[in-house]
Amino acid sequence: MPRRTATMLASTLMLIALLCAGVFIPVPYAEMSPGPTVNTLGDHDGEPVLQISGRKTYAATGHLNMTTVRVTSADYRMNLVEAVYGWLAHDNKVVPRETLYPDGKTEEQSTQENAEEFSQSQESAKVAALKELDVPVKSWVIVSTVVKGSPAEGKLHAGDVIKAVDGTTVKEPADVAKLVTQHKPGQDVRFTIVPAREQAAAEKEKRTPTKTQDITITTTSSDDNGEKRAIVGISAGTDHTFPFTVDIKLADVGGPSAGLMFALGIYDKLTPGHLTGGKFVAGTGTIDDAGKVGPIGGIEMKTVGARAKGAQYFLTPADNCAAAKDTPEGLTLIKVDTIQDALGALKDLRSGDTADLPKCGK
Repeated sequence: MPRRTATMLASTLMLIALLCAGVFIPVPYAEMSPGPTVNTLGDHDGEPVLQISGRKTYAATGHLNMTTVRVTSADYRMNLVEAVYGWLAHDNKVVPRETLYPDGKTEEQSTQENAEEFSQSQESAKVAALKELDVPVKSWVIVSTVVKGSPAEGKLHAGDVIKAVDGTTVKEPADVAKLVTQHKPGQDVRFTIVPAREQAAAEKEKRTPTKTQDITITTTSSDDNGEKRAIVGISAGTDHTFPFTVDIKLADVGGPSAGLMFALGIYDKLTPGHLTGGKFVAGTGTIDDAGKVGPIGGIEMKTVGARAKGAQYFLTPADNCAAAKDTPEGLTLIKVDTIQDALGALKDLRSGDTADLPKCGK
C-alpha cells in the first residue's frame, strides 16, 4: 500500500475513532438554555396566574413576565460533541454538572428542593406585596423541615409552630439556631410548640391556638468548619396568615427566582391603574418578606428568553448586573435591590421619564 494512501487511511480511522469517542464518552457537563416566560398578569394553561379572592382587584394591562431557564436532567449524560456544540451556541451555556446538581443530587431531590423554594418564594412575594400596601400579615416561626435520623425526628414535625426555646420567646427563624447552639452537644433543649394540627384547626376556625406542648430534645453535635456545635436536626422557617386569599397557579416551575415578579403582579392587581403603563416588562429575582431582592442563576439565559418574547425592559437584581453584561439588543436592564426600587422604576416607565432609570452598568 502506498505511503500516502496508508497515511490517509490511518487519519480517517483516527478521525472516526475521535468522533465515536465524542459521541459515546460522557463528559461531566450540563447545559442551560432560555426557558419559557410567563406574564404574571395574564393566563397560563387557561387560567389566571394570580387569583385573588376576598379583596377588591383591578384590571391590569401590559406585561410583568417571570422568566425561567431550561437545564438538562440529572440523569442525562452529555457527550463531548454536545458539549462543544453547546459552547458554540450563542444562546446556550455549558456548565460543570455539579453546578446544577451538587453533591450527587438526583433529579428527584433537585425537583423537590426547587418545589419547596418555589412555594416559599410565593409566600414571600405575597408578604412583600401586602406589606408595601400596608395590609397587615400575621407571621410566626415554624419547623420547616426535620432531618431524617436526627434527635428531632418523631418529636417535632414540619408545620409545628415554635413559640419558645428554653422559655425564651422566638421571634425570627434565626432565633431558633441561636438558642440551640448556646448548648453543648449532648445537653437537653426544651421547645414550646403549637402542634401543626392545632395551628391548622385554629386557622380554619379563625381563633387563637390554645394547645401548646413542651418537647425536650437531647442535642447532638455537628462539625461546622472543625468546630463542634449543638443541633437537633431541624430548619426553622416562617408561616403566615393573610387577610384574603392569593393563589399563584403555575405548574412545572421551580426555584425561588420568580419572587419579585409575583410580588409586583400581586401589587398591580390590588391597586388601580396599570403598573407598567402598558409596557412589556420582564424580570427575575428572589424576594424576602421585607421586599429585599436577591440574585439568581442563569441571568444570561433569562434575558435572551425575555427579549425573544418581546420584553423591552428587564428588572435585574443588582448583584446580577455584572453577569448580565451581554444584553440582547433592544432590552434595557434595570437594576433593583428592593421591591421599592422596582416600583420606582415602573413609575418612571409609566411617566416616560426613563433618562434616570437605574440601569445595569451605570
